[in-house]
Amino acid sequence: MLQIQENVSLKNFNTFGVDAKARYFVEINRNDHLVELFMDPQWKQMPHLVLGGGSNMLLLKDYEGLVIRINIRGIEHRISHNDVFVEAGGGEVWNDLVNFCVARGYAGMENLSLIPGSVGASPIQNIGAYGVELKDVFQSCNAFELATGTFKTFTKADCKFGYRESIFKSELQGEYIIVSVKFHLSLVPNFNLKYGAIEQELQNRGITEPTLKDVSQVVSHIRVSKLPDPSTIGNAGSFFKNPIISAELFAQVHAKFPEVVNYPGGDGRVKLAAGWLIEQCGWKGKVVGHTGTWKNQALVLVNHGGATGEEVYSFSSQIIDSVYTKFGVLLQREVNIIS
Repeated sequence: MLQIQENVSLKNFNTFGVDAKARYFVEINRNDHLVELFMDPQWKQMPHLVLGGGSNMLLLKDYEGLVIRINIRGIEHRISHNDVFVEAGGGEVWNDLVNFCVARGYAGMENLSLIPGSVGASPIQNIGAYGVELKDVFQSCNAFELATGTFKTFTKADCKFGYRESIFKSELQGEYIIVSVKFHLSLVPNFNLKYGAIEQELQNRGITEPTLKDVSQVVSHIRVSKLPDPSTIGNAGSFFKNPIISAELFAQVHAKFPEVVNYPGGDGRVKLAAGWLIEQCGWKGKVVGHTGTWKNQALVLVNHGGATGEEVYSFSSQIIDSVYTKFGVLLQREVNIIS
């Protein structure tokens, strides 16, 4: 029997630590719980918000509908020659899954170590870090369709992955709930060490032939050195996307700012480091009211205690305006805004 709770604080269910309330709240531990929930007209017709780890969202106010927390667990794996297929429940903690794979020598996820959030949220956002994206290891996902009460499998092509984008954030937004994800990994590592400071940190440790564990530990070390721990200070990781701009716009920016940090963006476009842009505008480590940017990484907005979602959102708008005025580049929020 499903337990529907009323007037539940979401402070401990979002990594920003914003103290908003849910009018109704339910935890889903099995697939059939979703079927039961949406067979009831009261809940099917009510606005709803799906929560995993609550790591990529900003609540602007109390949520007047039903908050559905996905807590479906379990990890299964199968090996065929050098191919490894791992399937995990949508409620599994992402980093627990990464550690599970690294410990067993299943290669492909090591660069994605220590990203906060749940497995079920990973395809929605096409999470990524240090030159690797979710789509690089994604096989398929199983999702519940709210309108029909049935389950559907989505292949990689079905998901229409882009930079921090998927079909679940665009044309199918709000229509499906991901209950499990299947990954295609390998017993033969193909390391991606060029992005960020991975190679340098391996050299610092005297490691010339890294293992999966080495790479995972180095990535985790770099993330901890740059990013605040949500258990000690509220944040949602990278608040903004790294902007991908046209070659023409990049030429204009580069002419004025030759030192601009950039990477290939695909299709002749250029990806800029949003953190660098924000820092050049003087925002790094700045505190305004109860919010601000993290002292070690301007890309991360933090809750210093007692910040409202509206306060954080207003602060982010000031940053967007500032970067656009200086560089002519429009930043986009990576965090999902729940209003």
